[in-house]
Amino acid sequence: MRLWLKNPLAVFTGTAESADGGLVIRDGVIEACVPRGVTPTGEFDHIEDVSDLVVLPGLVNCHHHFYQTLTRAFPAALDKPLFDWLTALYPVWAHLDEACIRLSTRLALAELMLSGCTLASDHHYVFTGALEDAIDVQFEEAASLGVRVTLTRGSMSLGQSAGGLPPDHVVQTETHILDASERLIAQHHDADPLSMQHLALAPCSPFSVTADLMRESAQLARRHGVLLHTHLAETEDENAFCRDQVGMRPLDYMESLGWLGDDVWFAHGIHFDDDEVRRLGAAGVGISHCPSSNQVLASGVCRAVELEQAGCAIGLGVDGSASNDCSNMIGEARQAMLLQRLRYGAEHVSHLDALRWATAGGARLLHRPMLGTLAPGMGADLGCYSMQALRFSGHGDPMAALLLSGAHEVHHLMVAGEWRVRDGQLCDVDQAQLVAAHHDAAQRLHRRSAG
Repeated sequence: MRLWLKNPLAVFTGTAESADGGLVIRDGVIEACVPRGVTPTGEFDHIEDVSDLVVLPGLVNCHHHFYQTLTRAFPAALDKPLFDWLTALYPVWAHLDEACIRLSTRLALAELMLSGCTLASDHHYVFTGALEDAIDVQFEEAASLGVRVTLTRGSMSLGQSAGGLPPDHVVQTETHILDASERLIAQHHDADPLSMQHLALAPCSPFSVTADLMRESAQLARRHGVLLHTHLAETEDENAFCRDQVGMRPLDYMESLGWLGDDVWFAHGIHFDDDEVRRLGAAGVGISHCPSSNQVLASGVCRAVELEQAGCAIGLGVDGSASNDCSNMIGEARQAMLLQRLRYGAEHVSHLDALRWATAGGARLLHRPMLGTLAPGMGADLGCYSMQALRFSGHGDPMAALLLSGAHEVHHLMVAGEWRVRDGQLCDVDQAQLVAAHHDAAQRLHRRSAG
C-alpha cells in the first residue's frame, strides 16, 4: 500500500527535512517527505488530506508501570513522598494476578495510544506465584493493540528483613530472576530495527535489589545485547539510603556494579551533582524525565537541559499511573516544557525542545534509530492532532499551540504504517467495555488487599 498524507497544517519532522506538502508512506516505512506545492510522482492507493491536522512523529514513553493504573488516586497513598507512598502501596500490589496485569496493560497502552504514543516502555517488577508470566501477558496485549513496546523484566531481591524497602513476600531469589530474564530474552526480544517488541532488564532500584543481582543482570544483558534500566537519584531519601547502606552516592554505587554505559537508562535522574552530570553525559547514559510524577511526589526537578548538553539521551516518561496519575504522553511533553522552563527560564526551553524529548530523544534512549523522526527510511509511526477544539481557537503557531494550549488526545495514530486510532477512537477496541472491565479488576484488587 502506498499512501500520501497530503498538506498537513503543520508537521514536526524532528530533522532538517521539509514535509510541508506531506508524507508518502509505503509498507510501514516513510518513502518521502514532500515539500509544499510539490506533487509526488507515482500511483497511490490512497491520498488523505490532512490540511486541518498537525503531524508529529509517534511519541515515545520511556518509563511507566502499567499495573499502577489499578491504584490511581489511592486514598492511603495520597499526599506522601516516595518512600511512604511505596510503603502504602506495596501491600496492595502484592495481590496482583494475571487478570490485573492483562487489563492494566491493555488500558495503559490504550490510554498512551490515544495521546499519540506509538512506542511504550514498561517497568514491571512486582512478581508473585500468580504473576510468573506477567511479561508474556504484556507482550500479548501489546501485539493485540498493534503498538511497539520495550518491556522490561523488573525484579526485587532485597526485602525488608535484609534492609530493603519492599515486603519480603514480593521479592524473589537472584537465581529465579536471572533464569526468568534469560527465558524472556530468548522468547520475546526481536533486535530488528523496526521490530514491534524489545526486552530489557530492569532491577527495580538500589533500595530493593542486591548488589549481586545488579551486577549479574548487567552481565546477562550485555551477553544478549539488550538494554538495562532502573530508577536512580529520584529523591534525596534514596541518596541517603545508599550512603547509609553502601557508603556511596547512588551513581557511584551503580558505576561500581557496571551500570554506566550507553546501554543503560535511568528513570528520574533528579539529584545528580555537576560532576555526576558530566560523567553521565560522557558515558552516554539515557535519562527518562518524568515531570508529572516528580511534581506529584515532590521529588525534585531533573536537570534535563544540562544532562542533554553533557551527552545524555533525554526522553520522557509518564511513570506509574499511581504517581502521575494518568498515561498521557502529549500532556507529559507539556509538563516537561513547563517544569524545565521553571528551572532554566522561558527563553531556554521551547515547545520544540519538549517535542524532541518526546520523540527523537526517547527513540535514541531506547536504541530505536529508525523511529522518533519523520524522514525517508524511517518507520511510519506518527500522530495527527486536530486543532478544532475550543482550547486551540485563535492560535497563531499550531505546533506551539499543541503544548501551550494543552493538547491531550490524538485524532489519528499510525504505527508501522497501520492506522491504530481513527477520529479519536481506537480501532477494533471497545473502549467502554475496557474501562468497565479494568475498573472491576481495580475494585477486586482493592478488596483483596483490604481483606
